[in-house]
Amino acid sequence: MFECQGGRVQLHYCLTVLSGLLESLFFTGITFGWASLVFVLKIDGYFAGYCTNTTRAEDQDVSIDCRGQDEHLSWVMSVATIANTLTRLPIGYVFDRCGTTVARLIAVCFYTTGTLLITLSRAETSVLLYPATACLVIAGTTLYITNVQVANLFDTYRSTIINVYNGAYDSSAAVFLIIKLLHEKGVSLHSCFFFLTLCSIFQLLRTFLLMPKGHIPYPLPDTYTYGFSCPSTRRERREEKENDKEDQELDVKRNKDDKTAEAETSALHLLKKPLVEPKQEEVSFRSCVMSWLFLWHLLWVVTSLLCQFLYLSLVNPMLTRLANNDQTLVSHYTNVFAITQLCAVLLSPLNGLIMDRHKHKPHKPLTQGETKREADLSSLPLSLSLNSVQCFLFCVCFTCPVLPLQYLTFILQVVNSAFFYAGHQAFISTAFPMQHFGKLSGLVMTLSSVVLFLQFPIQYVIKHQLQGDPLYVNVGLTVLSLLTFIHPVHVSLYCKKLAKQRKTKEANGHGSAKC
Repeated sequence: MFECQGGRVQLHYCLTVLSGLLESLFFTGITFGWASLVFVLKIDGYFAGYCTNTTRAEDQDVSIDCRGQDEHLSWVMSVATIANTLTRLPIGYVFDRCGTTVARLIAVCFYTTGTLLITLSRAETSVLLYPATACLVIAGTTLYITNVQVANLFDTYRSTIINVYNGAYDSSAAVFLIIKLLHEKGVSLHSCFFFLTLCSIFQLLRTFLLMPKGHIPYPLPDTYTYGFSCPSTRRERREEKENDKEDQELDVKRNKDDKTAEAETSALHLLKKPLVEPKQEEVSFRSCVMSWLFLWHLLWVVTSLLCQFLYLSLVNPMLTRLANNDQTLVSHYTNVFAITQLCAVLLSPLNGLIMDRHKHKPHKPLTQGETKREADLSSLPLSLSLNSVQCFLFCVCFTCPVLPLQYLTFILQVVNSAFFYAGHQAFISTAFPMQHFGKLSGLVMTLSSVVLFLQFPIQYVIKHQLQGDPLYVNVGLTVLSLLTFIHPVHVSLYCKKLAKQRKTKEANGHGSAKC
């Protein structure tokens, strides 16, 4: 995808990207495989105390009703997702304010706490799943946020790398599938999570050796360095700076020799242009939050997240119901779903190539006056529109109570998730200044938590009012998913508005900076 050439610095960049891909693939989004872990948790008896014996009045047949167990396991995932969204704003603030190292150390602490809690948990202490799963979700999201900036190292493939990382983020759901398969071979759940706890050593090494203390800027300066570098590399950097200083001194001497000519040129120049150009006002965080770009993006994110998370929390009881409580069939479909999620890393570059398509036209320069931000922003409506179409089709498929159709639902869920998360991060990093990236990304997720609280009354209604049949709820979600089409239309209109403003820029002068 990109070439690593030109010495140690380029090799360092490549090691950062590849290690970030490995980290995203195995640690960031493992809770997306919740359906696989639920199967293991049920076997080990977690929340089994909520199962009750029921007797049918017709034939006095006694059966076990485990809807209470399913409800609590769904709540674990719902609480974790809400905790994740609630903490996104403070985590984003810490990332923007304190830098990458501090944010990643917090993530490693959450990750280690989560894996240790599950390692120490038993069926009698099932309640530990609530804080443990929340810690894993928060840790994975924080690691993903710090990894997004790595794409700044390769400008030409910036959006593509973000999408690949997002695909790995989704595909890490396969970790719980691996745990499920190992559990079937006799490996205990606690042994698996103890091994995951030891893996935090890799995260710490990467934090101090292959990641910056602060942030990776965009655009990337030619002399930018970060992380671990050998003494020879630092010496080369000092020599380059000394050479640059000598060149500057020579330029000063040449300027003194041409003092008279320079003065005349400057005098003529002052007649046409002021001595100091007006400095563009720095974009404020408040102006970004109050812009229509942010507000419509918030609606797009909230709607997509509600559809995704509600499905993930209900997929196991839904499959159980459609399979008439045939656990062998449920296990089969659960494995297929997890394997499908593993393919997200293969599908994700497609969205990145769509976003980066304008960067692969070297013979087509930017239109006169067109900014890099405007060019990048104009490539996003197609990706956002495709995500909206996928979200709608995904809702239609899981609304239909047909078990074989769930194969298509699995595929659409993975594709939609890959497009959604990468599209969200790419839009925030493109439409708004990088110094506000962590806060804006976190604010979107924190505000989304208000809507995600609807999962609890929705799950209650499904269990107690609809007798476990979510058909009417799914129809409502399908209609709600149509709201996601507003955002790409608005971004497209905004780009056209920028193009019109660009034509009158010279006449109107430089205005205040706004998002």
